[in-house]
Amino acid sequence: MAILIACEESGIVRRAFRELGYNAWSCDILPSSDNSEWHLQQDVIPLLNENWSLIIAFPPCTHLSVSGARWFKEKRADGRQQQGIDFFMKFVNCDCKMVAIENPIGIMSTLYRKPDQIIQPYEYGHPEQKSTCLWLKGLPKLKPTNIVSGREQKIWKMPPSKDRSKLRSKTYHGIAKALAEQYSKFA
Repeated sequence: MAILIACEESGIVRRAFRELGYNAWSCDILPSSDNSEWHLQQDVIPLLNENWSLIIAFPPCTHLSVSGARWFKEKRADGRQQQGIDFFMKFVNCDCKMVAIENPIGIMSTLYRKPDQIIQPYEYGHPEQKSTCLWLKGLPKLKPTNIVSGREQKIWKMPPSKDRSKLRSKTYHGIAKALAEQYSKFA
């Protein structure tokens, strides 16, 4: 069984699956943060034609998220938003029977369909709030594993920096662990 973690440079989700003994690979156009031998630095689209048991995708949300809605008119005009939509839809339409696509609240809820589930870090052991949508194919909803209090919006309050978008997109370890433990049973 081979598992693809698409658009992940951090390796957090890949490592969660590998720690359970699964043949998991991450892929991103960026090098992996952890210098892993199980990271493919390339365009993920050609890999979608391979025989994966499970794909978990984190397509870039830069041109899709409602947090950037004030720039939508400009992004539509120059084609950036359509590129983001088309890329997202590659995962929707791939031939894998089990797919989870993660993205924040954004235009895909209108253009494609409502997400199957919206999860929060505080449902998986992190005292933070960050609404995260999951569109699922062949998979059940993710079950909360450790609901905690102290729900702060650290991501939203993050100050500007050159690494801000990279830091904001990191998957929480508790969510990665839940993805690995719950979805590997179906792969």
